[in-house]
Amino acid sequence: MKRLSKPLTELKPHYEAVVVGSGYGGSIAASRLARAGMKVCLLEKGKEFTPGTFPNSYKQAKKEMQFNKKKLQLGSQNGLYDFVLGDDISVFKGCGLGGTSLVNANVSIEADPRVFLDECWPKEIRNDLTSLKEGITHAREMLKPNPYPEGKNGYPVLPKTEAMRVSSQGMDGEFRMLDINVNFEAGKNHVGVYQPRCKNCGDCVTGCNQGAKNTTAMNYLPDAYNHGAEIFTEIGVDHLQYKNGQWLVHIMAYNTGREGFKAPLMFITADKVVLGAGALGSTEILLRSAKKGLELSDMVGQRFSGNGDFLAFGYNNDIRINGIGRPDSSNGAEIDEIGPCITSVIDTRKDSPLEEGMTIEEGSIPSPIKNLMTPTLFMFSRLSGKDTDRGFWDFLKEKWREFKSMILGVYKGAVNHTQVYLVMANDDGLGSMQLYNNEVVINWPKVGRQKIFEKISNQVNKVSKALGGYYVKNPTWSKLMNFDLVTVHPLGGCVMGEDSSSGVVNHKGQVYKAKSGTEVYEGLYVMDGAILPRSVGTNPLLTISGLAERNAALMVQDSGKTLAYNFPPIADDQFADDEEESGVQFTETMTGYFLPGETESYEKAYEEGKKRNEAFEFTLTIQVDDVYDFVEDKNHEGAMLGTMSIPFLSAEPILAYNGVFNLFVEDVNDSKRKKMLYTCNLFTQEGKEYRFEGFKDIYNDKGIDVWKDTTTLFINLYEEDQLLGKGILKIALSDFKSQLTTIKALNTSNTAESLKAQFVFGKFFAGNVYDSYI
Repeated sequence: MKRLSKPLTELKPHYEAVVVGSGYGGSIAASRLARAGMKVCLLEKGKEFTPGTFPNSYKQAKKEMQFNKKKLQLGSQNGLYDFVLGDDISVFKGCGLGGTSLVNANVSIEADPRVFLDECWPKEIRNDLTSLKEGITHAREMLKPNPYPEGKNGYPVLPKTEAMRVSSQGMDGEFRMLDINVNFEAGKNHVGVYQPRCKNCGDCVTGCNQGAKNTTAMNYLPDAYNHGAEIFTEIGVDHLQYKNGQWLVHIMAYNTGREGFKAPLMFITADKVVLGAGALGSTEILLRSAKKGLELSDMVGQRFSGNGDFLAFGYNNDIRINGIGRPDSSNGAEIDEIGPCITSVIDTRKDSPLEEGMTIEEGSIPSPIKNLMTPTLFMFSRLSGKDTDRGFWDFLKEKWREFKSMILGVYKGAVNHTQVYLVMANDDGLGSMQLYNNEVVINWPKVGRQKIFEKISNQVNKVSKALGGYYVKNPTWSKLMNFDLVTVHPLGGCVMGEDSSSGVVNHKGQVYKAKSGTEVYEGLYVMDGAILPRSVGTNPLLTISGLAERNAALMVQDSGKTLAYNFPPIADDQFADDEEESGVQFTETMTGYFLPGETESYEKAYEEGKKRNEAFEFTLTIQVDDVYDFVEDKNHEGAMLGTMSIPFLSAEPILAYNGVFNLFVEDVNDSKRKKMLYTCNLFTQEGKEYRFEGFKDIYNDKGIDVWKDTTTLFINLYEEDQLLGKGILKIALSDFKSQLTTIKALNTSNTAESLKAQFVFGKFFAGNVYDSYI
């Protein structure tokens, strides 16, 4: 499948709508607004992963892990597996094009209708669930949930599912197969993407390398792409400003090296902004925006919920489970016996009071972390485990299975007889989020001591007891660990409310404009799990998607546009694999002086500008999408994007966009000279447009001047066709050292390809220096 995202350098200064985030909320907003004819830009902090590029080993997975806790930041800033560590509750979420849909268990299940009777919901929701139901219907049409087809079309009955059937006997809860967003028949889907069928590898939550999982990257995002949305990855949003009737979206580009130069934030503008960065991400953006002066409700960050999430294990059961992911079938069969991550549920909600009901689901452990499971499960079964059956022969069998796992690996013995339990219920939703060191942190003292979690533990103990073996509670949910919890379903932080004293947004997701009242900002929305004012007691993706569909439709309606849900024919090659050649990228900072009104002499402009302190500085990221074409093409052209600081034009950083970089091109007026050319458009926060042109003069005159020539840029600044002035910029030695660290390969799949691309670029640069000066 080809990439949906565009290169960073193609970012434009203004869009009708900017969507932040690409999980269920963000991708739905992008799809629906693009279908309504709006010019849409979607920004995703994470990288784009196509099938076959997700980690499939612990070594690869480790590179994609990020751990964040207050001042602690370990791993990649935008790694796929995002762990936010709290003192009482921690969050695991996805960071990539597709958001958490890339790393969740795909379960589409509706919330108990009683959830929506709670007065924490705006009356427009409580009194009219029809629009939410319609939204859920549209979400189902896109996500295509369906139950695992056990015993059909080559799909076997799974041992872990059979174990749940056994566990459900004698319990009050209902056992049933779940609707999951997984494709079990190969073919081109409704938005034009070819998907193979699931091969039951069990690696859903580390990323589906098969392409059978119906993440938003397989439906909503391609649909947005089909309708003209522009998608950009590795761009994070710092904060928002409302200025001159438009939204300024202040952004940072990851993996460009701009932070090494302490470069200012870039920005783009929009008529409408939709925050879909998740409960933590959207809240963090609004908290930072409030810190920068945007007036918001005091409810920002309040009513955080972990959706009652609870993790436990039934370790070393008497029956085989096959709960460890396996990328390649052990017997070479197309379909394995592990299955999608989750296939079935024991649901106690129907016959329980709302606050006591729960959904208990089985799960699989993905193969990249399989080798951690033997020692981990053995240790925690001793520390916090409880043997649910007794007897000498049972004792010997359990020891024999443990020995087999230790000697033969996780696909044998005790680990292969382990059931994973994922439980969701209703917590009190009284957590909060604040900024610490400009990053969001979670505060929820003693959350794990709520009575519901003791009830969950007792219920899961009963489920596990039916299978024998050890019941092992969530390892962090213990007295030793202060009964800490981990959630994969964070909700709240920007909750719906009747007014700004009770919520951050109204029933449409529009952000309230002040600390009291019902007035909302024009064109600012939150459309993800952050707006849910309470837990939903089960997997929330379908509820989030239904609300997003509902509110996107209302947003389109309020804009005076129409929204169609049909699927137009898509060309067979629309998403066919691209054969991308390797590229290169680097970031450069230059500083100097500029003299307004000077039209003749660069040197005079520099000296006089220095006296007047007319400073001029830029930090530009230069991308070459195909390094092999680049060295062969006589124009040697790359693209540029970045910022310029020009106090003469604006007190704020200026966006440099639509840039073109030419390296070592022949001087048309002198065959002995070569030029490095820089041209780009400039866009100020006040909405004014300018043009920048610069060149480096590569010429071997008297003396050794290769450093001077390659680090001195002669510049011209224009407003339309009028020359505003000239100047000279230079590269400081310290900035040059930083620049060298930013050189990286693009569109490569391994280290060898990366090194080759960088070598080709370096050889071209060095060769031209040699030709010009030696």
